[in-house]
Amino acid sequence: MSHALRHAVNCSILFTELPLLERPAAAREAGFEAVEFWWPFAEAVPGDAEVEGFVTAIRDAGVQLVGLNFFAGDMPGGDRGLVSWPKRSGEFRDNVDVTVGIGEQLGCRAFNALYGNRIDSALEQDELAVENLALAARAADRIGATVLVEPVSGAERYPLRTAADVLGVIDRVRAASGVQNLGLLADLYHLAVNGDDVDRVIAEHTDRIAHVQIADAPGRNEPGTGSLPLDAQLAALEANGYSGWVSLEYKPATSTNDSFGWLPRSRRGLPTS
Repeated sequence: MSHALRHAVNCSILFTELPLLERPAAAREAGFEAVEFWWPFAEAVPGDAEVEGFVTAIRDAGVQLVGLNFFAGDMPGGDRGLVSWPKRSGEFRDNVDVTVGIGEQLGCRAFNALYGNRIDSALEQDELAVENLALAARAADRIGATVLVEPVSGAERYPLRTAADVLGVIDRVRAASGVQNLGLLADLYHLAVNGDDVDRVIAEHTDRIAHVQIADAPGRNEPGTGSLPLDAQLAALEANGYSGWVSLEYKPATSTNDSFGWLPRSRRGLPTS
């Protein structure tokens, strides 16, 4: 079974052969009309010139930015977000307006908030996360955007591993603050590697999935290099009413362009209305 969902490219993990600001144009050249990024700067609050350079690169490439992470700390060094990190909560809060501001300029309506590793008291961290996610959601709501929360694999101290973990956090934020614009980022790779029942998640929670990312397992390479039933799972998502983006967030087994062979160019563009 196939599906008609269209695909975006995560330009923080793909096209790494190129400087970051050249990647949106490379994605467009490869036939994609939508991209997403992890936080593309070294600091929570970059200079105006850096922000303008990023915005210009997206616009000049003629692609749509469909996802952007809030600042998540030193990702190569093992950080996985600041949302629940007491000593760095201020950086997260300072970053919120910058991130939403970029989204406002570029029409991006999905912002991924990595929860953060366990560092101190779990209770303290979880209470802080509720405050910070509510703050981020209120800011995102000003432009009609959604804050995404995702399970992550490969990070031992990251506490959100399953869809149920994430939905529990979202429910706590909603109960405490009343904000509604939070959604599950269903990374089918992370869910599968963590042992979640991906088919059950799709069957029971498609209505709470706000964004989808894919990679195959083992290896986190492009679809077809592993054993995950990604096409069937995406078809099930679509059948259940999901009509959002499916972002390619994988490590290409060879070069980025060679890794797209599994995906016809007709499925790389914007969704039909």
